[in-house]
Amino acid sequence: MARHSGGVYASRDGAKDIPRFSLPAEGMSGKAAYQMLHDELVLDGSPALNLASFVNTWMPEEGEKLMYENMYKNLADQDEYPATVRVQERCISIIANFWNVPKDCKAVGTATGGSSEAIMLGGLAMKKRWQEQRTKAGKDTLRPNIIFGSNAQVALEKFARYFDVEMRLVPVDESTRFVMSPKRAVDYIDENTIGVMVILGSTYTGVFENVQEMSDELDAYEAKTGHHVPIHVDAASGGFFAPFAYPKFKWAFDVPRVQSINTSGHKFGLTPVGLGWIIWKDEQFLHKDLIFELHYLGSTEYSFNLNFSRPAAPIIAQMFNLLNLGREGYTRIARVDLANARALSRALEASGYYKVVSEIHDKFTETGVGAAIADAAGQADESSPLYYQRGLPVVAFRFSDTFKQEYPHCKQEWIQNLLRVKGWIVPNYALPPNAESIEVLRVVVRESVSAEMVERLIAEIMTTTAELMKKSTSAVMMATVSEAEVKVVNNRKQVVFSKPC
Repeated sequence: MARHSGGVYASRDGAKDIPRFSLPAEGMSGKAAYQMLHDELVLDGSPALNLASFVNTWMPEEGEKLMYENMYKNLADQDEYPATVRVQERCISIIANFWNVPKDCKAVGTATGGSSEAIMLGGLAMKKRWQEQRTKAGKDTLRPNIIFGSNAQVALEKFARYFDVEMRLVPVDESTRFVMSPKRAVDYIDENTIGVMVILGSTYTGVFENVQEMSDELDAYEAKTGHHVPIHVDAASGGFFAPFAYPKFKWAFDVPRVQSINTSGHKFGLTPVGLGWIIWKDEQFLHKDLIFELHYLGSTEYSFNLNFSRPAAPIIAQMFNLLNLGREGYTRIARVDLANARALSRALEASGYYKVVSEIHDKFTETGVGAAIADAAGQADESSPLYYQRGLPVVAFRFSDTFKQEYPHCKQEWIQNLLRVKGWIVPNYALPPNAESIEVLRVVVRESVSAEMVERLIAEIMTTTAELMKKSTSAVMMATVSEAEVKVVNNRKQVVFSKPC
């Protein structure tokens, strides 16, 4: 039988064609199965060159070794793996600490599969508390709504749709820096609002929404109406970045109205993919209806996740990073990421071909008390993140107006296509609703995106742009591959390319 063969390729195994979408009648050797999948997956893009993603793509080998050693542990089996449970509890305590949880609060949280699950839990906790308060007041609970900007990541919209909460999107535009304006958001709030979700790091441009200003607006709203509206911070990317790049910036549990925060360990927490965190400032904010008591795994256990079984390995990887890097290490990485992102931003704008929409290369312009704090913290140092606008190390850019006038035949999406041919994954996409007429290319500068890689990327972007400016036939042909149409001509399929100019 094929299973007993030591051959690597199917032709050496003597195997027949293997069905793609049904179970083979007979198996093959482990070597052959490995080689077949290995060869197929080579066709994927390189994670290291996937500059579209916020997800971390590198970890020290000691961390990978720990993950491998613990890959079969199921965190749901708390009685069987008590040491792993304690590791999770330590992670929650450490994260809550650098999110400035007040000393008189008892923070509670859990690991999740990612920020999407964490957002669902944060939203559900707000909905349950709202329902309980409305019921006690003798009011109906039929029309809950939640507020967030139209720049929100899809996970926030999923929460609203999956759990029957009206989604009220606050429009964004250039005047709001393409993120939610707290002053606009207040206009969408009423007595049925379960909460406001504020995003610490827009996926479009990396800009931080203003948590403190949103809290101030809600304070004024409550004083006027008597309605208390809490804040959940979606810090999927910013939760492991802002505390280290901008340590004096108030956005977390030091803002009184913030009751819960989520983040992704697998983004700037620097673990492999598959880890999120949700933490409530105090156990009173985790509604009792979300907590399940279990008795069938050998002891009494408590669960408040959307799924049950989950791998322990990513949590152990998180603890490894917290120990290995410490505050100094995370701070150093954040500063290097921002420096590399600024270098890319400046090179793009200096070319004249591009306008950078993201802000982390722009000088910090806040006035008043905030500016005084920034100055005292070292804003005058141009190598410091405090000298610049706050945000994630994201570079969002578009063709400059001058370039578009001089080269109207060039489509911005062609840059994405041509870079992909060279291995680079740099997405081109429209900004949120109300600003969708503007398209941007975006690069996420992660730890693995070195200064040398940024230099190479700059060269590739400049070369690619120059090729299109010259109306290079080969460049335009490759750039329009994604626009190709397959048509039937004389009973045969042919690929027909759209004309570029």
